[in-house]
Amino acid sequence: MRSIVPALEQLAASDVPVVFQGETGTGKEVLARELHLRSRRSGRPFLKLNCAAVPLELLESELFGYEKGAFTGALNSKPGKFDQADGGTILLDEVGDMDIKLQAKLLHVLQDKQFQRLGGTETIQVDVRILAATHRDLRVEIEAGRFREDLYYRLNVVTIHVPPLRDRRDEILPLARFFLARYAEPGQPVPSLSSELEEVLLSYQWPGNIRELENLMRRFLIFPDPERLAAELRNGCGNGYNRNNSNHFGAISPGLSGELPTLTQLEQERNRAEACAIQRALEAARWNRRKAAALLNIEYKAFLYRMKKLGIDKFPPAAAGRQE
Repeated sequence: MRSIVPALEQLAASDVPVVFQGETGTGKEVLARELHLRSRRSGRPFLKLNCAAVPLELLESELFGYEKGAFTGALNSKPGKFDQADGGTILLDEVGDMDIKLQAKLLHVLQDKQFQRLGGTETIQVDVRILAATHRDLRVEIEAGRFREDLYYRLNVVTIHVPPLRDRRDEILPLARFFLARYAEPGQPVPSLSSELEEVLLSYQWPGNIRELENLMRRFLIFPDPERLAAELRNGCGNGYNRNNSNHFGAISPGLSGELPTLTQLEQERNRAEACAIQRALEAARWNRRKAAALLNIEYKAFLYRMKKLGIDKFPPAAAGRQE
């Protein structure tokens, strides 16, 4: 990650689009915000829109806004993200999940720096820098017909590949201590990491990357038992642990004997880690979904979307009254 900072400094002096590519939870949004803060646009808004979390029928109105009467329920005009971010920066998170029909309108904004609201006829000029983030390989998406090649070349002026946490092991312990200090309540003693727990943290594969580490440290503040956490990482949800670390991906696919995993295997491991984190958060929040989303520091709509996608949509009878 440290090697990326000098590139951000150079990119801050320009307005070119930048794509941050990397696995979920690697810190792409943090880097995008840092780029904005270093740029001449730092005094203007930085807005993020998760293209995977907003339904298609709402995504266009979220981006471009709408006029009164544009559709049933549009009782007043509403500006979209491009209106609101004029002079600033928009981060299109998970841009690889954007519907291909909407990609054409985004391409038009990139080319002409203008758009029309839904139901409107007025052409609105905007000055917005567009950043994008994705965990997908957009070239593969182009081959599959899910991403426009012309949009790719408009967005892909510069691509920053954000490595997974398992490839940045020198950052694991400093990040763990940072999260403990950040989330500790005022006056709360910050628990220390035992040498055994440090060894486990350094050897664990981190399929959920920084987000998984952050959530684990938040839980460690509530249950400050290093032996328990180390055991859970070895035997529970953290089955990506590899004590000897002789096979970097061994826990993901034991039968490969050191071979690199397939994208499907990585996707399965990421989904498993996300499902585990969501389950833990729901249990900690007594199945109150809004509180669980807050614990994971993600938007409520995005939380519900991930629950549905991962099949976590059944609640214990005792939790039926606490879902919201």
